[in-house]
Amino acid sequence: MKRTAFAALLAIGAAFAAPASFAASNVNVFIGAAPPPPLVERIPAPRVGYEWAPGHWEWNGRRHQWATGYWVSARPGYAYQAPVWYQNNGGWVMRPAAWTPHGRDRDRDGVPDRFERRWDGPRDHDGRPHGGRRDEDRDGVPNRYDRDRDGDGVPNRYDDRPDNPRRR
Repeated sequence: MKRTAFAALLAIGAAFAAPASFAASNVNVFIGAAPPPPLVERIPAPRVGYEWAPGHWEWNGRRHQWATGYWVSARPGYAYQAPVWYQNNGGWVMRPAAWTPHGRDRDRDGVPDRFERRWDGPRDHDGRPHGGRRDEDRDGVPNRYDRDRDGDGVPNRYDDRPDNPRRR
């Protein structure tokens, strides 16, 4: 009875365990010969919604072989990195192509926050409004509570143009 219970538990455990073939692996092939310099290829006209993946040298087991460039469907919020050969431990290793995130994109317009100037005008680099400045004269008081938004010494209620940019 104990043997059958142990065998049943072992069988159930083996059924739920992940096989070794499903395990993730990272294999690097070190090559003694450096890849040849990249070939010059003509890049076609840009296509909307696609990015150009430039050609590169690949190792086919015996020698380097040129892989021509091709169009890749664009992924919003990510940048395409082409394959790169680098020297490591006395040999050459190829880092495969990958998509890397640009960074945070809070307004989800496809332009990362680090490329958008937040407080330098009513619009970002991509032309979308971002809400305007919150402190026009940069005195530490938000515009909705500031009694002198342009900093000219005249209170807003007596000023004909309280947001005059030339009065600074």
